[in-house]
Amino acid sequence: MLNKRFLVLVAAVMLAAFALVGCGGGGEQAATDKAAESDVIKIGVYEPLTGTNAAGGEMTLEGIELANKMYSEVLGKEVKLVVVDNKSEKQEAANAVERLVSENVDLIIGSYSSSLSMAGGPIAQDAGVPVIGCSPTNPLVTQGNDYYFRVCFIDPFQGTVMAKYAVETLGAKTAAIIPDVQNDYSVGLSNYFEEAFKELTGDENAIVAKAQYNTGDKDFSAQLTEVKSKNPDVIFAPGNFLECGILVEKARELGITAPMLGGDTWEAEEFLNRVGGLSDIYFSTHFTAEEPVTEMSTTFLEKFKEEYPDKDVNAFAALGFDSYLLALDAFTRAGSTDKEAVREAIAATANFEGATGLITLDQNGDATKTAIVKKVADGQFVYDSKVQPE
Repeated sequence: MLNKRFLVLVAAVMLAAFALVGCGGGGEQAATDKAAESDVIKIGVYEPLTGTNAAGGEMTLEGIELANKMYSEVLGKEVKLVVVDNKSEKQEAANAVERLVSENVDLIIGSYSSSLSMAGGPIAQDAGVPVIGCSPTNPLVTQGNDYYFRVCFIDPFQGTVMAKYAVETLGAKTAAIIPDVQNDYSVGLSNYFEEAFKELTGDENAIVAKAQYNTGDKDFSAQLTEVKSKNPDVIFAPGNFLECGILVEKARELGITAPMLGGDTWEAEEFLNRVGGLSDIYFSTHFTAEEPVTEMSTTFLEKFKEEYPDKDVNAFAALGFDSYLLALDAFTRAGSTDKEAVREAIAATANFEGATGLITLDQNGDATKTAIVKKVADGQFVYDSKVQPE
């Protein structure tokens, strides 16, 4: 009996010793993990990788990942991307930013779509995490949010660019507008176009028709029939590339020959697949391979073709590329990852050389830069002209 009790005691002591060793190993591992983490700068990315805006999010992410591959260190530390799919939904965009904040990222990049950016913006602001938007053009994205910035121009400029193009290049005196009323980008851009078009023509009645639709609609017969009856010189229809592809295609089927004008979201393969055989289709965008504006434009073009040989260079990839480069530049100028110091460095950005041009941020955190006008010709997007900010 004594021997048995002795053996049980020995076993208990050995188990306790193993447990202590195990705890000590975990602590060392945790310390090792923490030390390793301190050698990493984490940039969170929230983009629509599924859902209706997936194509735009994927193009943007390709540019971000290319830049990360080319420039993978800053402040002597590895830069790691933490990518979250916001699923093209506002609530998911807010959830995505919450997740990135919980993972203690040092900075966030995103998102394609103004609506998604406006959903995620307040979460980042409350957490004190700076955000660089790639392509959200609605002014409300940065308005009242000192932590949100962007490398793209905004809709008042984009709307004015297309109104000027319609009046001065196409000779339009009347226009019809077809906005997606569930899309902040579409509504905002339509309003700015209308304001500029009336001013440029000097005619308060120059907008002869406004026909609305909702995100996800696939039948635009009623709207286009109404617009056709007014016989406008041009039709401005900014919105998601999926709905707009169907809308433009249907317009030509109904015999509408007026030039169709849109915004930067039209630059997507899904849109081109619908309208590639049609003509008189114009839109504003941020980048063109035909007219590199900086040395970084050329570098981006060369590296993009090496990395994605089967894909066309596009504006959203270029904007994603620029957002990442600006983030690294801000870390460098701040000299640390302190979020407030980085936020202040981004806000002070002036004449930063990106692939899409020289980027200077104004008092609202918005970029002032050159706009490009492209058209559809021979099944491709073709450079038409450029417009400088005034």
